[in-house]
Amino acid sequence: MNKNYAVSTHNNDSFDLWDPFFQDFFDFPREIRRNDLMKADVREDEKQYHIDVDLPSIKKENIKIELNDGYLTIHAEEYHQDDEKKNGKYIRRERFTGKFSRSFYVGEDVQENDITANLADGVLTLNINKVEPKKEEKKYISIN
Repeated sequence: MNKNYAVSTHNNDSFDLWDPFFQDFFDFPREIRRNDLMKADVREDEKQYHIDVDLPSIKKENIKIELNDGYLTIHAEEYHQDDEKKNGKYIRRERFTGKFSRSFYVGEDVQENDITANLADGVLTLNINKVEPKKEEKKYISIN
């Protein structure tokens, strides 16, 4: 594993016997871990596309869904505010805290009313109606 991407698991410079073990097997590039936060399955039937996104423990009010220029973007926030003094010193923290998002291209002809969303049991399900692309009429310029 490329050590340039290793993320520190503690805040002090003291020797930690477990640190090399954890770095070798469990530290991944920050980019990979963030992309893994929103695992998704995309499927289709005759009338719709369906996107199932895993968002465990994220509350409905911490999720925003935006449609812009043909891209459907899901924004989510997760914050774990544990009191280290009360609960003990963390040796390792793997639960993500912060904001993250994921985008899917659905086409520029899809409108907000073509999409429904439901959050149940930690899975956000988006149903997107298939929309026929608008046919552009060729316009000719008259010659004088």
